[in-house]
Order: sequence, then structure tokens, then C-alpha cells
Amino acid sequence: MNAPLIIDRRRVLAGGGALIVSFSLGSASAQQQDAPAAAAPSPPGSLKTSPYLDAWIRIDANGVEVFTGKAELGQGFKTAFQQIAAEELDIAFESLKVTTADTRLTANEGYTAGSNSMKDSGTAIQNAAAQVRALLIAEAARRLGLSAESLRTADGAVIAPDGKRLSYGELVAGEMLHVQAQPTSKLKDPATFKVIGRPVPRVDIPAKVTGGEAYVQDMRLPGMLHARVVRPPSYGAELTECDTAAVEKLPGVVKVVRDGNFLAVVAEKEFQSIKAMNALAAAAKWKETARLPKQDDLLNVLTSLPAQDTTIFERSNAAVAAHKTIEATYTRPYQAHGSIGPSCAVAQFVDGAMTVWTHTQGVYPDRQGIADMLRMPPASVRLIHVEGSGCYGHNGADDAAADAALIARALPGRPVRVHWTREQEHAWEPFGPAMVTKLKASLDGNGRITDWNFDVWSNTHSMRPGGAGSMLAAQHMAQPFAVPAPRPLPLPEGGGDRNAIPFYNFPNARVVHHFISEMPLRISAMRALGAYHNVFSIESFIDELAILAGADPVEFRLKHLNDQRGRDVIEKAAQAFGWKPDQKPPPDRGYGFAFARYKNLAAYCAVASEVEVNRETGRPRLVRAAAAVDSGQVVNPDGLTNQIEGAIVQSMSWTLYESVTFDETRITSIDWQTYPILRFNSVPERIEVHIIDRPGQPFLGSGETGQGPAAASIANAIANATGKRLRHLPLTRKRIKEAIDA
Repeated sequence: MNAPLIIDRRRVLAGGGALIVSFSLGSASAQQQDAPAAAAPSPPGSLKTSPYLDAWIRIDANGVEVFTGKAELGQGFKTAFQQIAAEELDIAFESLKVTTADTRLTANEGYTAGSNSMKDSGTAIQNAAAQVRALLIAEAARRLGLSAESLRTADGAVIAPDGKRLSYGELVAGEMLHVQAQPTSKLKDPATFKVIGRPVPRVDIPAKVTGGEAYVQDMRLPGMLHARVVRPPSYGAELTECDTAAVEKLPGVVKVVRDGNFLAVVAEKEFQSIKAMNALAAAAKWKETARLPKQDDLLNVLTSLPAQDTTIFERSNAAVAAHKTIEATYTRPYQAHGSIGPSCAVAQFVDGAMTVWTHTQGVYPDRQGIADMLRMPPASVRLIHVEGSGCYGHNGADDAAADAALIARALPGRPVRVHWTREQEHAWEPFGPAMVTKLKASLDGNGRITDWNFDVWSNTHSMRPGGAGSMLAAQHMAQPFAVPAPRPLPLPEGGGDRNAIPFYNFPNARVVHHFISEMPLRISAMRALGAYHNVFSIESFIDELAILAGADPVEFRLKHLNDQRGRDVIEKAAQAFGWKPDQKPPPDRGYGFAFARYKNLAAYCAVASEVEVNRETGRPRLVRAAAAVDSGQVVNPDGLTNQIEGAIVQSMSWTLYESVTFDETRITSIDWQTYPILRFNSVPERIEVHIIDRPGQPFLGSGETGQGPAAASIANAIANATGKRLRHLPLTRKRIKEAIDA
């Protein structure tokens, strides 16, 4: 065997012919020299920010390992990434290992949010794998004295025409993969795919359904202590008195930790910590301030708060004339993430270095926040992502991580596990923000929409860490960190204005974002951000306009939509549902339809629903739903189907049941009784998901594409069943009954 050689990647690829890299320097003509320099193309996906191939693929004698800076939250991308790498590397799916977000091991991909994992990380892994395969072929060609074109890859090896095999582990040496990715890759022809596009069982499921160690809540490290935090009873409450002497004498108690308004107790065993927490809570005296607005008047509260008004879209055509005009106002309450497992983290402080195991969605930003809070260099803080039981956005995960780090610093050497209570999770998580939308539109004489006005009042929808002030522990310390000023998230993805710009073609349209910087309740990101309510509003109002025009809702949408992929999912969902113009549902039932392209740039989704309404009680029941989705190239059809099914079920829960409650001082929805969610006996009889695959097309984020259309589809079905339009979420049976009786 030839000795390994440290090689220059560009020279190898150019020489091997596996990848063409074109550039010119000295021979450029004078005319070319005078021409403005074109911007250099960037590698795709997250390769733009982490361009070295060995940030994504590492190979040694033990096998192949794939790395992603994204956090597996239950979306199933870990399985999809394994499929992508297996396909492009020509290696068995089972032989690969995928390592997720860890500040010591993986690239900094920021937050796992916005349905961007496939677009960013999946694309990076696909291209990195393809370029690594080209490097391996080139190296094998050099060693064998053959042309790269004569070689092929299979089962983790490069194979010569005579059958001679060189395994990937044999071919890789030294810094061979520590080279920067090129802008383009020789990806496989989708027609040859053997792993991508096939349903593969999720690798994360077995432990979750068999009671295995699946979540950070399951972690048990040797010598681990258990800590519980005593939170203030309300926003802004001040700890005025706390005699800890009796608590410190309780069995198993190791330490009471107090830093300003931050109060916690640590014990040898978990139940000892719970008993001590209750005793500590009883001993603590707080000064509270009534500062919350009237819960039942959110529409006026939000629209009267100081706001920064920005026209984010405007189109005009004076040639069209309005014939009929309607307007409507829709509202969304504060809503909770409702994670089934309360937030949890484990931290250990050893020799001046802090390690935190956390279910945060962003290990690097969270590391920065914790390092700031502890006044430590970020390099001395390591965050390792471990799944949490329930996520859906910025819940209490980052706060629990900060709690654990602050407490662990007081007890060097031993790992400390912090687990929130249900009441703490419900009262202190950052909620999905309340929103108000006001719409006004007109039809011409032919029943076409001639003008469209959309105003949305909301705020940033993201107060994730990046600095210490976003985390409760840092806010409650004796030397507190200030909460950072909320900022609007920029379009085209947006925050509160996400999906506020209509995807339809209207000759006149105006969309205004009223950005509210200060909200009365603690808020941050929840799945789909503002898109959930904006799509609910737009698609409900489209139905109102279709009724005004005397048109079928599906045909009315198609009449105003030119985008062919959007039209395809609408037609597919309608066909799968059995939608027919002028159809009559059974008594007390209604049909509803809705459509959106998430963020107007990601996956397309249309949902048709059948809802039954009990006219005596007002209770709604989603009987069935049929969805169609286009998320570009499909990697794991089962995983994509799971995403849409989950989106419909979660959106159904938000739409029919969920609302944070509060009085003038405290959050009052602090458990599953006071914050009801969808129960198993209300799960729909049938959900169909129909996938429109686009082989070779870019991956489009799909995790949050279904929430908005599902909400509007259900609302439209309730309106169809009752003849009453409800515009204020949630559409509870009380509100439905009141509308029926009105």
C-alpha cells in the first residue's frame, strides 16, 4: 500500500476530475480586468459559516461520524441527516453515527429554529459528504495509479475495476478532510437514490417508547446532586425575608443557594430536594406588585401599547375598482409551549470549567449567556445538547440550564441536576406572544379581490439567550443582568410579521407591522412565531371573502394564486379530501380549507378539515383532516408525514383549547387543569398526509408549515358547520356555544 499523503484538496479534485473547480488569474484580459469583480459563490447551507469538511464528516479506522450543530428536538432530522450522509457517501445507514449540538464538537449553527435544519444543516451534510466522497476517490486513484472515473464507491470503500477495495478508513489520513468546501458539489442523481426518499424508522424513537434514557430528564451521573429552585410568585417580586436554618437541617440537604432573588436548595436525593424546596418556599417572604393588564381586554391593551409602525409591503393598481368591502379583527391570546416534561438541566463545575447538559435549542448562544452570567470565558463553558421531553420553541430549557450552572458553581466537583416543577414551567416559561390582526379587503364586480389591507400588532417573538439578561437566574441575581431590548426579526422570515404578507396576487395590497417592544407577559419563540396567527387570520378572511363572492373556497384561492407549487398542494389536498364545490356536509358538520407557504419561502402546505359541532354544548370535534405538503426533495417520507400530523394535532390544540390566564399580579394557568390542552379522546379519527416530492430540488423547511393552515382550516369548518364566524382564539366550546345562541 502507498504511504498516506497529506494532499491539497483543490489539486486533488482538479487532477482527479471528480469535481471541477474553475478560476482564472494571470491570463485575464484588460477588458476582464476592468470589469467589476463578481462576488465569489459561497458553499451551500451552513457550509457558508462552517466551511471545513471535517466540521461535518470525520472518518477514521473506527468508522464514519457525521456532525451537526442543530439540536434534535423530536423533529426526526437525526435520522434524515443519517440518510443523507449514507446516500452521498455510499455507506450503510446503520454504520453511521450522527452527533448533534455540542460546543466542543460541532459547528456553530446558532439556533435550531424556523424549520431551517434541513435547509441549513441537511444541505451542508449532503454537500460535505459528496465532496468527501470525491476526495476519497481521488486519493484512491492516486494510490492505485488509476483514473478517478474508473473507480466507484460502495459500502464505505472505493472499488477498482478489478475488485480491489480501499476502505474509507484506510484512505483518510492526517488533515485530509480539514479543507474548505467548494461552492458546488457533484451530487448524486436523485434517480439513483437508495436511501434518500425511503421511509426509515427514526433512530430516536425506540428509547422514547420503551422507557429508555431518551431525555435530559433521564440523566443520572455518578455522584449527582438534585437541586430545586424556588421561583418568585410573580413578575418583579422581591425576596424580603427567608430564614433557611430549618431547611438546611432537613435530611439530605447539602446547601441552600441564595443570590438576590434567586433561591434554590440542593440535596443528595431528588425527593429530598422536593421536600426541601417546599419548606424553603414556605419560609420565603416576597413583596409583589400588581402590574399585569386585564386578561379579557387584550385587543385594546395590545393596540394601545407604544408601537413602531412599519409598512412591510405595498402594491397599488389604480385601474381596479372596489365593489364590496368587508373588514374583521382577529386575536390570539398568550399561549404556552406546554412541554410534557418540565425543563431540566445538569451542570458540573470542575477545575474552573463548566459543563452543562441541556435541551436548549442553541448551545452556542446559550453558552454565551451562561458564560456572561458566571463571568467566565466562553471557552471554559461547554454545552452539550440532550433532548428534552417536549420543546416547541423557547420554553424553560435555557433558564433551567442557567439555574443548573449557577447552582453547580456553588458546589464544585459534583454534577447537579435541576428539574422544574409543572407549576414553575407553566408560570415562568416565555409564552407565545398575544397578537391582534385587523383586515380589510374589497371585491370587484367579478368576485376578485381588488385590494387588501393587513395590520398586525405583535412583538419580537424571540427573546432567546445570547446574553445573560434573557435568563431568569441572571435576572434574579443580587447583581442582576438587564433584560435585552426586544428587536423585530427581519424579513423575509420575520417574527410577529412572519407570513403577514399575502402569498396571493392582489392588485392592491398594504401590510403594516405594529411592533410592540414591551409586552406585559414574558414572551419568546413558539413554533411558527407569528405565522400561526397571521395565516389563521388571512385564511379565515379569505373564506369570508369567498362567501361574500359566492365562490367555492378552493376555487377562490386558486383564482388568486399563480405559484404552481402552491396550486399543486391546494389541488392535491382538495382531491384527497374529496372536496367538491357546493358540497353539503352532514348535519352539524362543516368543511374547511386553508393554505400557506411557510414564511413565503419554505414548504407549501394545504389542509382540508371536517369538524363536527355539538350544538347543545358547543363542543367541536375535528373528525378528519387531509393535508398536502411540498417540502422539496423528500428524505424520509415517514418523518415528513410525522411533521405534518404533529403540526395539525398541535395546531388543533392551540386553536380549540389553549390560553394563558392571569390576574393583575400572577399567572394563574399553572397546571393542566388551568391550562387545558388536547386530550387523547379528542384526537381526530383520521389524518391523511399526501407528499408532493420534488427530486433534486432544495430541502424546504417543513416542521412549522402546517400550524397556520390547520388552524384556519378548523376555523373555517366550524364557520361552515354553525354559520357563525369566530375570530378570537381559542375557539372554545363556550365561545362556539355563545355564537350559536347569539
